[in-house]
Amino acid sequence: MFLFAFVNDVEPTNNAAERALRHGALWRKMSHGPKSLVVSQDLGRIGSVVETCRQHDRGVWDFLTDCLAATAEGHVLSSLLTVPSDVQAA
Repeated sequence: MFLFAFVNDVEPTNNAAERALRHGALWRKMSHGPKSLVVSQDLGRIGSVVETCRQHDRGVWDFLTDCLAATAEGHVLSSLLTVPSDVQAA
C-alpha cells in the first residue's frame, strides 16, 4: 500500500488509471452503455487495447492489422506488452 514511499517511480495516487478510464466512462454515460454482456466485454477489451497502445506509443490500427495478419498466417499474435523489433531499431 505504501510502495510509493520506497520506490521512486511509483506515484502515490491512481490519477493515471482514472484518466485512462475516463473516455470509456464518459461514452458509457452518454450512450447508456451496451445492452448485452458480450458487447460490454468486447468494448472493455477494445478499450484496453486502445489505451495500452496509447501508453506505449503504438498505433492501434497497426497492432490490430498485425494481429489479423498473424492469425491468417497461423503465427503467434503480437503482444501489447512488447515493442516490435523494427520499432526498437529506429
